[in-house]
Amino acid sequence: MPHDVIVIGGSYAGLSAAMQLARARRQVLVIDAGLPRNRFATGAHGFLGQDGRPPEDILRDAIAQLEAYPTFDLTHGEATDARRDGDGFIVTLADGSEQRAARLVLATGVTDELPPIPGMTERWGRTVLHCPYCHGYEVADLPLGVIAAHPMSAHQAGLIPDWGPTTYFTQGVFEPDAEQAAHLSARGVQIERTPVVELLGDAPALEGVRLTDGRTVTVGALFVAPMTRPSSPLAGLLGCEFEDGPMGPHVRVDEWKQTTVPGVYAAGDAATPMHNATLASAAGVLAGVGAHQSLLR
Repeated sequence: MPHDVIVIGGSYAGLSAAMQLARARRQVLVIDAGLPRNRFATGAHGFLGQDGRPPEDILRDAIAQLEAYPTFDLTHGEATDARRDGDGFIVTLADGSEQRAARLVLATGVTDELPPIPGMTERWGRTVLHCPYCHGYEVADLPLGVIAAHPMSAHQAGLIPDWGPTTYFTQGVFEPDAEQAAHLSARGVQIERTPVVELLGDAPALEGVRLTDGRTVTVGALFVAPMTRPSSPLAGLLGCEFEDGPMGPHVRVDEWKQTTVPGVYAAGDAATPMHNATLASAAGVLAGVGAHQSLLR
């Protein structure tokens, strides 16, 4: 039997969309590959009512709540293709099976592309961090660093001193302009222009960084806002338009999270330049409501 809506992606945005649809008594299927972006973190922070909880526990409880609704269904697997079929859509999974629905919600997320510095990957989400609002409190008062990855990195460096003494590592590439340099100086940020080539310590702990000239700088945690890319090709395969954000492309959506393809909605990190669990969940609510109301029309 075709579903009213297929939601692709079972993290905060996708499950929030599914909740609205299940409560509207619509047949909703969530297809989830089980690879949420925040799987590397031990706790989700700044998320009202969930502060400090492991992300997998939040998702487990959300699925348990959704399973109380008889019109909700969950399939574990990777959606590899999606195409229009008459008034609806067909989604193909990696195992070759197909699912049909009148509407789609893409909550497929993004993949972080970390700077190619030895030691970063194994510390990602622990002592190499993205968002100070999500993780800054847990590393407060440690010597902190910001690894520049793009022109916006100087802005990030200006935020971090609220959590601890900060060094901005320009990597010899992302030099602050005069206004940025004055702001960083006023905030007490040290600027280091010699590139970082290695992270030191027993991962995931971090004791410092080594520079190209052999010097070491003590840091207890590093912040980096990495470039991102869509985790799934589905939006492109469906013909959705993208916008260029400061960290990478994201799907263009309207206020109800409908993409430029009628009947296809998108929510979460894949559809905004602002990445945050609370924002992803709120966007999922809008996408779910938008998809439901479109069925009425």
